[in-house]
Amino acid sequence: MRRLVCTALVAATPLSPAFSLDLPTRKPGLWEISMIMEGGKIPPQVTQNCIDAETDKVMSSIGSDMRACAKQDVQRSGGSIVVDSVCTVGGMTVTSHSIVTGDFNAAYTVKTTSKRSGTAAAGVPATGETRMTVQAKWLGACKPDQKPGDMIMANGMKINIRDMQKAATGIPMPKR
Repeated sequence: MRRLVCTALVAATPLSPAFSLDLPTRKPGLWEISMIMEGGKIPPQVTQNCIDAETDKVMSSIGSDMRACAKQDVQRSGGSIVVDSVCTVGGMTVTSHSIVTGDFNAAYTVKTTSKRSGTAAAGVPATGETRMTVQAKWLGACKPDQKPGDMIMANGMKINIRDMQKAATGIPMPKR
């Protein structure tokens, strides 16, 4: 769940601060992730992620060094996980409330409401509210032409999170 946000939005979305926390990991294999922004002009985004334990962890850490969170509370409530956070990203303060339902072996849903204040970011007004729903389902084993870290974007482009991290940091990733 926390990794999928990084997949779809990389680090600057209202949802991503909540998912830099230590939350359950997903079952290894191929996951289909749909992100729906309510009331916006952004069409639903669907990606497929081939993950193993290591790449799931890498995806969860993307962008965590780009923000400071004054609050990150994770509570279990019945069968749900509730995440409340207040984070600053480049002069913008984002207050988010997320409810996670489902499990990390078959399917889960994340519903997030975020409020922004402060400095505007590229394509994001300084103030406002965003509502987003992320739905993820496990499809099975990764396809034969996929390796852990591969993300198939909505436009069909394939990128690999390990390769992106290696290029950005210059630090080689452990052997696969």
